[in-house]
Amino acid sequence: MPDCAQPVCVRARVVAMTIDLLENVSPDWLEALGPAVPKVRELQRTVQRDAQHHLVLPRPEQVMRAFFEPLADVRVLIVGQDPYPTPGHPIGLSFAAERHVRPLPRSLGNIYRELEDDLGIAPAEHADLSAWQRQGVMLLNRVLTVRAGDAGSHRGMGWEAVTEQAVRALAGRGGPLVAILWGRPAQTLTPLLGNIPIIASPHPSPLSARRGFFGSKPFSRCNALLEEQGSAPIDWRVD
Repeated sequence: MPDCAQPVCVRARVVAMTIDLLENVSPDWLEALGPAVPKVRELQRTVQRDAQHHLVLPRPEQVMRAFFEPLADVRVLIVGQDPYPTPGHPIGLSFAAERHVRPLPRSLGNIYRELEDDLGIAPAEHADLSAWQRQGVMLLNRVLTVRAGDAGSHRGMGWEAVTEQAVRALAGRGGPLVAILWGRPAQTLTPLLGNIPIIASPHPSPLSARRGFFGSKPFSRCNALLEEQGSAPIDWRVD
């Protein structure tokens, strides 16, 4: 098989990136993102140019996956940084990865450890967090694309404006809603959230988890805040 540095693979990546990134976005999210839609179109062209020289992750049809479930159903917002830079890992949901990925990403492993300490839920054997998304947990990265092998490479490209518009829309809609902000990049969104309850701690990365992520009990605290708003708690088990 040809190496992805070869022209045939480059052409395949560029053709794939011409997929409309907004095609499967929920209609209410598409309306809410309205002011940022031109930016998404611009970013698609920028990423397409980058894909002429680099493998860009995740796959185009997954870039906007956090927006596939209706805005009206979102009850929890969990904000990450940018997609995992390892090919085959990112699926467009923050902290999640393809179901077959082994070993699990280390940040997710720490999330599972805290989940067990907090609620007694045994760690899942896979990294697909779709079960959370189906319950109204929005797993949103601040930046939605990355070059393979180059973490943070698309920061400052413009995705931040898109995700900020998403957070404004959620705050404008109001509760029931709880925001879980892990790490400083996520916590820069605090001023946009208004009166939405926030659970903030260091990032679950191995570099920072011991500085306050472990022991923060975000899952039980989130469920308590949802119940205070008249909403059912999240079942945090990953099937």
